[in-house]
Parts: sequence; structure tokens; C-alpha cells
Amino acid sequence: MFQGMEYVYAVYEEGSFSRAAARLYISQPSLSASVKRIEEKIGYPLFDRNVKPVRLTECGERYIAAVEKIMEQEREFRAFLTDWAGLNTGKLTFGGSNMFLSWVLAEMIRDYSARYPLVEIGLVEENVTALMQMLHSGKIDVLIENKQLDRKEFDAALYKAEHLLLAVPKHFAVNDGLGAFRLDVETIRDESYLDDAVPAVPLKVFADEPFLMQKPENDTRQRADRILSKAKIRPKVLFEVDQQMTAYNITCAGLGASFVSDTLISRMPSHENAVYYKLPGKEGHRNIWFYWKHGRYMTNALKAFLELAGQERPEERAE
Repeated sequence: MFQGMEYVYAVYEEGSFSRAAARLYISQPSLSASVKRIEEKIGYPLFDRNVKPVRLTECGERYIAAVEKIMEQEREFRAFLTDWAGLNTGKLTFGGSNMFLSWVLAEMIRDYSARYPLVEIGLVEENVTALMQMLHSGKIDVLIENKQLDRKEFDAALYKAEHLLLAVPKHFAVNDGLGAFRLDVETIRDESYLDDAVPAVPLKVFADEPFLMQKPENDTRQRADRILSKAKIRPKVLFEVDQQMTAYNITCAGLGASFVSDTLISRMPSHENAVYYKLPGKEGHRNIWFYWKHGRYMTNALKAFLELAGQERPEERAE
């Protein structure tokens, strides 16, 4: 009953027999007949064809769940076989935000591809919720993220620590009295600003300024909310955005303050329209991790990447 399961799965993903047929390069009548034969073997329909897009029946949902388990086993076996080829073939798909893909992974992937040119590299840019689902389902192999994920579900290797800063449009009048707190970009790049002798800015002076915040599910937003709450500030949120890069670019356009990481500021070309401040407390301190699904076979391609990225061994999973 699982022979031809790829036909059922294509209809499930596309929500349409016609789109699935086009994707599979077969005629719609041929696809419909193939799915019908599978349904006859099972004895129950897999799709409710009376709605658009077509929906899975209860039996269809169980069938798809079984198919995904079979597909996962096939992926793991293919990954095992790839290792036998000594990285002469294979694929490694990374997931991450715009900032991580653009300013952290780009150079690593360049170096990795130079060493292992026959390993195919894939990139997926999405929000962390979507990426976690893709990592769980096997659509991506490794996720780079600064949010702490469930270690019972995902294994991890530490990349580096990072710290949040406050970026403020240079023309804002509030900056005029804060010269002693401004950070030079070079001190951010060499991390000397982390010295205890460098003072954190008193956040209360920004109570009336507009802020650009990421959406509530984002780790940067959650930390920013806690930082502002401790300063007894209810921020005037001008925009909510998905990406840290977006918030920072809007700050540089002069519209509002934003919380950005020193990872971003240390890698991007310095922008003359923004000034930066050290934040008080420990809420802005976090780690950047490479994550992969717990229990999934770790390919030599992934092991080689982690070694190249400076990882000696994956961190032991927290029980």
C-alpha cells in the first residue's frame, strides 16, 4: 500500500491533483488513477475531494504520518551511504535568519565548499518557528540560531556568545547628552566594550523614543521586553518586524531605536547614521548554536562542517 506513496504525498503537499501532476510530470488522470488504486488497497479514501484545496481524511492523515516516517528512514540510509563515499557526494542544507545566513554562514560555507566541492549546499531563510519545523521533519539538516531550543528534541554545538546592543538613529536629540556612553564600532568588533569599565547606558533616557521591535516569538524581542521592563519603560513600538536586519536597517534610515547583536554590528560595514550603546544587566547575553534533530544520524558532511566552524565535539544533550 506504500508503493506509489510519492503520488499521495505530492497531492498532500500541493493540495491539488492538477498541481501535483504538473510537479510529477504526469497527466492528472494518471495521477488520480494511481491514488485511487492505493485507496482501493487500503479500503478507505485518503482525500476529501469535495473541497478545494483537497483535504486529507482521518485515514489520510495517518497514511501521511507513516509515509513521512518511511521518508525519514530513507534519508538516514542515504546519508549513511554518502559517508561511505568520503564526502565525494552529499548534501547539507542550512536554515537561518537573513542575518545569520548573510553575515555568519556565508564565509563558513565558502571555506567548506572549497574543501568539499562535491557536497551540495542548500540554504533556507525563514523565521525560527518555521525552521524548527523544517529541522524536525528533515527538510533542513542544521539550524543556526540564538534562541535556546529544547535539548530533548534537538542536539547542539556552541558557535559563540553574543550580546545585544541598543542602536539609535544618530540624529535623535537624545544622543546629545550621551557621549560618554557611545560605543566605537572597533570596540564592538574586538569586544573590548564588554570590559566592566565601559559603562552601560541609562535606558530611562529613551523612554519617549520610538522603537523598532521584532515579533513577540523572537528571542531578541523577548529579551528586549525584559530589558525595557526592568528599566520601567513601556516602549512606543513604531513597527514590529520579523528580522533583526530589518529593524537595524530602519534604525539606520532614522526612524527609531532597535536592539541588535554585536554579531551583526561587528560583521557589517559600519553605518554613519546609527550610534550604539551597551545595555545594562545580563538579559542581552546569549549564545549562538548549531542545532540538528536529536537521534538523527550525524553525517560526515555535518561533522566536517562543525569541525571547520571550530567545533571539537557536539555538546552533550541535556537530559
